[in-house]
Amino acid sequence: MARVRILGAEFVTSAAGADDLPRSPLPELAFAGRSNVGKSSLINALVSRPLARTSAAPGKTRLANFYVVRPDKARAFHVVDLPGYGYAKGNRTGGTFESLARAYFFGSAGTAVRDAIAGVLLLVDARHPGLDADMAAWRWFLAQERPMCLVATKVDKLSRAERQRSARALADLCGHAAIMTSVQTGEGIEDIWTWIVKHLQPWTPPAR
Repeated sequence: MARVRILGAEFVTSAAGADDLPRSPLPELAFAGRSNVGKSSLINALVSRPLARTSAAPGKTRLANFYVVRPDKARAFHVVDLPGYGYAKGNRTGGTFESLARAYFFGSAGTAVRDAIAGVLLLVDARHPGLDADMAAWRWFLAQERPMCLVATKVDKLSRAERQRSARALADLCGHAAIMTSVQTGEGIEDIWTWIVKHLQPWTPPAR
């Protein structure tokens, strides 16, 4: 696929719970992962601009942040940056992620999955494949029956042999090949865009 060009990208809103979640006719792609795995950095790499706020300190994203992205190769869509799980200052249980992720998927009714969700990208650190928190998140998201993309970040920090072992471990554990990425080198960015365009095409807005 030819390189995607971004026509526009901007922050929309932040949500702390089900009542704050926006409603719009646009499909949504949720980005999830452990704190400090690089969600915001990857979002910025995908849109080629400093859209999402990044921080070296884990646990900074405590809200679901919505961004609208307008690529030239696909329809406009919302990126939803979910709070990281596993660590947050003052909250070492990941409860912020768990409660907000459930609210995002099921709303206040807690039954049907949110219609707007066109897919989920789960980010894991390529240096630490198979962490319990990542595997639990993978299983939970799979159970919601939305398209899943497994993304391994920070592969530039691994040797060739280490990255091969990491890729094999993730494929064995998840039954799903991971897209190996680095925001430093740009590796994997076009592969993620290929996945995004593919899964936005069949999405249709819910009947009203």
